[in-house]
Amino acid sequence: MSGKAVLAGDLRFVGLPDVFQILGGNNNTGILHITSEYASGSGLIHFVNGNPVNAMCGPLLGLDAIYALFGWTEGKFEFQQQAVQVEHVVNKSRMEIILDALRMLDDGIIKKVGPLFPGRASAVQRSGERGALPLIKGRLINYMYIIDEEEFRDGERIVAEGGHGNWIWVILEGMVEITRQTSNGPLTIARLGEGTTIGTITCLLWRGHVRSATVTAVGNVQLGVLDAERLSEEYASLSPEFRQLLLSLDARLIKITDTAVDLFMKKNRPDRLIGDKEVIIKEGCSGNEVFTVTEGEACVIQRTPQGYLPLLTLKKDDVFGYVPFMDIGHEFRCASVVASKDFKMDRLDFDSLRKEYDRLSPAFKGLIENIATCVSVTAGMAGWKSE
Repeated sequence: MSGKAVLAGDLRFVGLPDVFQILGGNNNTGILHITSEYASGSGLIHFVNGNPVNAMCGPLLGLDAIYALFGWTEGKFEFQQQAVQVEHVVNKSRMEIILDALRMLDDGIIKKVGPLFPGRASAVQRSGERGALPLIKGRLINYMYIIDEEEFRDGERIVAEGGHGNWIWVILEGMVEITRQTSNGPLTIARLGEGTTIGTITCLLWRGHVRSATVTAVGNVQLGVLDAERLSEEYASLSPEFRQLLLSLDARLIKITDTAVDLFMKKNRPDRLIGDKEVIIKEGCSGNEVFTVTEGEACVIQRTPQGYLPLLTLKKDDVFGYVPFMDIGHEFRCASVVASKDFKMDRLDFDSLRKEYDRLSPAFKGLIENIATCVSVTAGMAGWKSE
């Protein structure tokens, strides 16, 4: 490897899922070099603004190369920050790739490259030993927004589903599990680690906000209480369009979680949600347009081996489209949008939204990114439950 690396480490201690999240959380652009004494040649993954866009691993290219590199259990990595001039062929979000790789490792689809196989678990598997869900990590913690600290012991409940409260925390140390109660027992929908937030945008808006899930400490956990008043003032300074985008993101998380719960309980997702609706966004298309629903309904659907899976319904004032700083792994790249005959929409000013986002504090950006990542992870889990 040549040049100065801004990030380097050992895959035995920092697995590829963590590397992806570090680079994604910092919107890095450059090339990740991976080597292993157990593999001939090296692997390269190209990132643009924190998203993988192309890769090489032996004869494999693109997404196939990335998946193969998740099987490397020991090796060294270096990330060199530089301009990237390659064809963008990877259309999945970071968390979708991590979820798919975890599953393919469990199913034996990805070949493990390392010592003493069979019989030794990979770093990716060790990080997911409590389940198939990856551990979501956030950006570097901004202590300027922390007004207090709290500690919780292993198994202690931090938030109760159906309870009331407006606190928003950032995880300083440890890990928590997010669960929803169902008639078939609790369903784990996310695992959050250091730098991620507990709470959503709506926590800033209404007193007595009803919590939609339970949060439990896994091991000892230290939390930082975020300055909700300061965050609320920042929210109030945003344009009506950007506030609408944030509220729609919150609503999408609840809707996709409801879908995952229904599939967990083996409830059928009715075909009438798709019916004879018109396709207004086709899965796999490129684009950075953002729209708001003004009339009628639309459905976000995803192609699976069993057919199309309805993920959620969009109604009046919901926002949809591709927003790079909210990479939720849905439309355009990984889901289609079909609409009713009476459907109407307005286009939002993408450039204005981007400029507003760039002016946000790191703490507020972290809150948004955490919600978007949870949407992506939950959508991936819903796809698994549908099979």
